[in-house]
Amino acid sequence: MSPAPAEETLAPRTASRALAPVLVFCVAVVAVISSLGAPLVPAIADVYDVPVHDAQWSLTISLLVGAVATPVLGRLGDGRHRRSVVLATLAVVVVGSVLAALPLGFGWLLAGRGLAGIGLGLGPLAMATARDALSGAQQGATVAALSITVVAGVGLGYPVAGLVADLGGVHAAFWLGAAVSALALGAGALVLPPSPDVPPRRIDAVGAVLLGAALAAALLVLGEGDSWGWTSPRLLALTAVGVLAAAGWAAWSLRVPAPLVDLRLARGRTAATAHLTSLLIGLANYLLLASVTVFAQTPRASGYGFGASIVGAGLVLVPFSVVSVAASRAARALTDRTGPHVTLPLSALVLALALGLYALTPGSLWALAGVMAVAGLGVGGCFAVLPALVVSAVPARETGSAMSLNQVLRYVGFSTGSAVVAAVLAAATPDGAAFPSASGYTTIALAGCGVALVTALVPLLLPRRPAPAG
Repeated sequence: MSPAPAEETLAPRTASRALAPVLVFCVAVVAVISSLGAPLVPAIADVYDVPVHDAQWSLTISLLVGAVATPVLGRLGDGRHRRSVVLATLAVVVVGSVLAALPLGFGWLLAGRGLAGIGLGLGPLAMATARDALSGAQQGATVAALSITVVAGVGLGYPVAGLVADLGGVHAAFWLGAAVSALALGAGALVLPPSPDVPPRRIDAVGAVLLGAALAAALLVLGEGDSWGWTSPRLLALTAVGVLAAAGWAAWSLRVPAPLVDLRLARGRTAATAHLTSLLIGLANYLLLASVTVFAQTPRASGYGFGASIVGAGLVLVPFSVVSVAASRAARALTDRTGPHVTLPLSALVLALALGLYALTPGSLWALAGVMAVAGLGVGGCFAVLPALVVSAVPARETGSAMSLNQVLRYVGFSTGSAVVAAVLAAATPDGAAFPSASGYTTIALAGCGVALVTALVPLLLPRRPAPAG
């Protein structure tokens, strides 16, 4: 019996036309919900009576879970169970959002935020679905759009969530997240095509545990160092655990035939450039994103803040999202003409400029929004180029694994940036003071600027014309 036509195998024609926008919508939803903690951090600190740097964990924990969940979901969905894994993940995001919305206490909020962070692992699965179900220019455009959606989605939903939070409180914002994620679940159930009929690969449970332990230890050291004491025995012990777990994970991943994250796919100048750029831009990006909404909401009496509402702080991020989407298209066009060795350093330098302007302490919300627009230009340019660079560096059969590695490193950068922001702001808060000093934000901005400048040098590793993968 001859196989069914591809169109019939994947989905009805109407569902096929809707696939690309539904994939982008689902990834945008989980990106917004997973990073929803950013503009709500000051309000969460107030509602749960915890310090701002502790409330920052409502963002960091989602990013941490996303970094570990990405390769796990990629492996679970790498076969005939992909559709089921996507839908189950969206259902978990709904549950996590509901848990965060219920007034059960700060610990339960963090648990819900962690569950919501699992949704960040949908990016590579959505890209794999687009590669299998779409073709030609539509396939390339959808994969690039999915790559930038993780970044652009950060600011698009914040004003609405902020308005709901201003009117109904923090818990109302999380209820909105639950409703929108349920809508994404329904759309996915209607449109997602059947999974390819190939056997799934085994899950590297040891690698998942070691990676999770290494990341959790590192972020706890950064987040709690100031309160525990940087030379306290338990912090030094935790540092040792993190180093051992990271070394064990790297050794394990290089030894086993099918590791959770295949570090061997980072070999070669092109692959190394793509993955290192993803890590560094993710770090610089979240040094800005995780601090700017707190900065905007700090009362004017502090000497530097604007006393913005949650919705006002969310609006500051809109230029970042809008410009990053526009920049992604311009960056792909520039790359077609000049190559990534021009686009990547240029984009990193633009991000460094934005962080340099942020270090000068913008004098108004409009100026801060302008800084975010410049940042969106740089971040959008970088992340739009990376998928094609990764694909060009590995054989076709390894594309999914290589994209998963790139996404993991992006989320490691995100979560590290969030944890560093919490640590710096905690260190910059004088004893008995309600808010950090302005020097804390200057330190964050200069650190991000330095990371972006280093990133601009990374593309020097690139060969001028990368050889096509075999």
